Amino acid sequence: MKKILVIYHSQEHGNTRTLALAVAEAIRDAGGEVQIINTNEQRVSPEEFLSSDALAIGTPDYYSFPAGTIKTFFDDLYLWNKAGKPVKGKPAVLFMTHGGGGRAKQPFEGFADRFFQRIGETVSSVGPVSEEAKKRCSDLGKELLLRISAS
Repeated sequence: MKKILVIYHSQEHGNTRTLALAVAEAIRDAGGEVQIINTNEQRVSPEEFLSSDALAIGTPDYYSFPAGTIKTFFDDLYLWNKAGKPVKGKPAVLFMTHGGGGRAKQPFEGFADRFFQRIGETVSSVGPVSEEAKKRCSDLGKELLLRISAS
């Protein structure tokens, strides 16, 4: 069974959490194993990262940048890479929430492209999460599992 790590930053009942749960549910329903980490509550360990086959990463747009804890995750990847850990090349999908600007998309994708093989387009949800945004995240999760299961 393929394991996907869903990493996101969100407040307790935030919009990014809603999308992360949609991704995770779709992966589970399609037969994948999921580990979910809210970086607002805990940091991703090297072991958690290395034991995954792929990632789904979500962030809110905070002042045109990804959330600080998501940036910290990318900083950790940089350090793990410098220490010789195999951090590059895993498949990943991205999702984000924002209030209308959405300018965090460019740096978010830039960080991800440095380390991952990005699959699909970043799902970007504006304002309260719509059913369409949840469906797009579900589809993204299924596509990720399909891609890694085929390899």
